[in-house]
Amino acid sequence: MHKTEQMQHIDSVLAQIADDRALPATSAKDDLITQSWARCVHQYRLDPTRPREARVLTAGEVRERQEVVEKFLQVARFGIEQLYRHVAGMGYVLLLTDSQGVTVDHIGSHSQAKDLRKAGLCLGSDWNEAYAGTCGVGTAIAEGRAFTCHQTDHFDATHIQLTCTTSPLFDPYGKLLGVLDISALHSPEPKSSQYMALELVKIYAQRIENANFLDCFRHQWILRLSQAPEFVDVDPQYLLAVDHAGAIIGFNRSMQLLLEQISPSLKQPCKLQDASHWIGRKIEDFFQCQVDDLPRLMNVDNRSQRALLTQHTRQLLFASVIAPKPHRQPVSGCQRGAGANPSTPTCLAGLSGGDSQMQRHIERAGRLIDARINILLTGETGTGKEYFAQALHKASLRAKKPFVAVNCAALPESLIESELFGYEAGAFTGALNKGKTGLILTADGGTLFLDEIGDMPLALQARLLRVLAQREVLPIGASRPQPVDLYIISATHRDLGTMIAQGEFREDLYYRLNGFMLTLPSLRQRQDKHFLIDKILREESPDRLLSISPELRQRLSAYHWPGNIRELRNVLRFAAAVCNSDVLGVADLPDHLQASCPGLGDSFVPVDNTIPATGDQTSSGQQLQVLLQDQQWNVSAVARELGVSRVTVYRQMAKYGIVSPNKR
Repeated sequence: MHKTEQMQHIDSVLAQIADDRALPATSAKDDLITQSWARCVHQYRLDPTRPREARVLTAGEVRERQEVVEKFLQVARFGIEQLYRHVAGMGYVLLLTDSQGVTVDHIGSHSQAKDLRKAGLCLGSDWNEAYAGTCGVGTAIAEGRAFTCHQTDHFDATHIQLTCTTSPLFDPYGKLLGVLDISALHSPEPKSSQYMALELVKIYAQRIENANFLDCFRHQWILRLSQAPEFVDVDPQYLLAVDHAGAIIGFNRSMQLLLEQISPSLKQPCKLQDASHWIGRKIEDFFQCQVDDLPRLMNVDNRSQRALLTQHTRQLLFASVIAPKPHRQPVSGCQRGAGANPSTPTCLAGLSGGDSQMQRHIERAGRLIDARINILLTGETGTGKEYFAQALHKASLRAKKPFVAVNCAALPESLIESELFGYEAGAFTGALNKGKTGLILTADGGTLFLDEIGDMPLALQARLLRVLAQREVLPIGASRPQPVDLYIISATHRDLGTMIAQGEFREDLYYRLNGFMLTLPSLRQRQDKHFLIDKILREESPDRLLSISPELRQRLSAYHWPGNIRELRNVLRFAAAVCNSDVLGVADLPDHLQASCPGLGDSFVPVDNTIPATGDQTSSGQQLQVLLQDQQWNVSAVARELGVSRVTVYRQMAKYGIVSPNKR
């Protein structure tokens, strides 16, 4: 791509967004593109004269996002593989993103891997419109519809060689799940060359949505509708799920649009965030059909018996019904595992490799799933409290509903109220014209994870208490509260008891949150370090078969890990990135872990995995003393066993006041 072409494109963008200049007729863009360009400049403050490089997340960050949508990725995989087989010969690469525009699945040509990564067409690439500007994925998220962003439609000049055809993907409740995208580095200049690609992407987007829908509601009545009787069983256009009382509990995107058309009371189409408007309404409100009529629509061959009219518009459709499948135990978001306790869901069991304290927590938490008891997780920073909360959510009946994590310490005090509770349009200066749905309402029906709850301001603690007590939320500027159904998991590394005594935390809120408390052990206390090391290494390097040398494994097991599992993850991520072979060694550790000696430097605290550790200095000193006694106070032998220098052992002896009997 020539610099001249980039400069010409920048001039076109500037001409479009300037108040006193008209866009040349030969470069005219449709409204969707010009509106996106305007957002880029006025809302996101992007500068068209300063192109940006592609932003690609780390493997660990990608894995965290994949875990959030893991079930959906499994459902979608067959569909995206089918689509890729249709377009691979034409030079396309396929991206599947999450609802924020980050690529969580990807299929492309290995021969083009370097060029694709440079262009951002790779796993982990971030195509959010606020960063990348007008593009296929980001603009599809902003607009909520399928379209093609072709060459100079892009805002950023580095993207004008690309053509990107996308379709948003919605869950059975009308909420955005992600985006399906096929892109190419090179394509014919006319945008019309992508019309067939657009239709193909829309077809497969609907197939993926429908497959996800059928998976979600296999235990409920599913009504399939189509304008042609020949397609109602094999490729239905509309899907509707109802419970045994005939109330609507889910729908695909096409059905949502149909409900908007046939509703007698709806004057304006529902926006995406208002899709819950249809949940709970009776099927007879929209169709000349009641829940008792559904069994007769099963396996019907007669065309006339399949005919169904909409209630108010008298639109003719053809219907078939899938009966509910019987429930299997369990009905949670993950399977029950084998082992010592077969009733423990695998998503919880996978958090431990045999550590006795974690096993006890997991078994107790497993018995509380779906008991509507709020759980408070405590423990040092980095011990995996959010991972534990996600596992609890996946193991519950709410697994298919949102898991919304809120870091109370990361949100500025001036913003936390509007972020949590949302606000109405015009509620305050700077508010969005359409208002904003708060995180609490976003989690409705699912799980709200309040991380670092001890850092929530006192004034907001009172409002949160109302949510827990009344099960309703009052957005800023609203006159009426909205009901909300939540499972609350909170976490903190602070001593809430001390904070209550000092007047920094509400006692009544504490008892609302603390239906059951779990204190996660620090990494230095855990007996399953080898399991965690191997598990995290696999997560950080999913595309490489890496192993760890015995010497490095010994040192990783002996290290004090003040940053706990989070620090271990960072160290393994670094080691995997710099390692030139398939075996990680001591030389691959970060410099600060090798600075003082061949061991692990001043941060080293010896740990004997045969001794239950408590993490305090007294216990650590006792462990060192036991090692010395076992080796008859031979410092050199202890140093060899721990893989450190004699200087480090002497330093630790002095630190804990340990004196050899030979020198007393």
